[in-house]
Amino acid sequence: MKREDKNALIESLKDTINEYNHFYLTDISGLNAADTFELRKKCFEKGIELIVVKNTFFKQALERSGRDFQELYGVLKENTTVMFTNVANVPGKLIQELNKKSDKPLFKGAYAEESFYIGADQLSALASLKSKEELIGDIILLLQSPIKTVLGQLESGKNLLGGLVKTLSERE
Repeated sequence: MKREDKNALIESLKDTINEYNHFYLTDISGLNAADTFELRKKCFEKGIELIVVKNTFFKQALERSGRDFQELYGVLKENTTVMFTNVANVPGKLIQELNKKSDKPLFKGAYAEESFYIGADQLSALASLKSKEELIGDIILLLQSPIKTVLGQLESGKNLLGGLVKTLSERE
């Protein structure tokens, strides 16, 4: 491969790294064609961009991105596949779902929510992360709860007061 082609590939990877907020490093080597097709299909459905990379090119792209990804350099060994996403927990949930059937994809590390997660034991923590939209929804629910309680109490009090007034008016 010519130097110009390598630089173009590294620049393309750098642009992809800067385009997405989160990425997971996995190993899908050993998957047969049908399983690889199924993985790619599920990734597409969930908005995950799946790219098989050469470790040296990906490391150079990380270095050129302008951010410090040094903690991930240690997992850039053997075969590496990168799952790029804008929702931090989606690839984690997908990997957990697929690991129920086989041991691939093998989780190596991730950059999500501006933090580094390295090792298979971090996968469950990543899968349980809430997205920004989920957190906003939880906050809205928490804010609505007291209002709903007050409205419910006023609604039930209205019937009580109405019955009391009716009873008093019927009395002589």
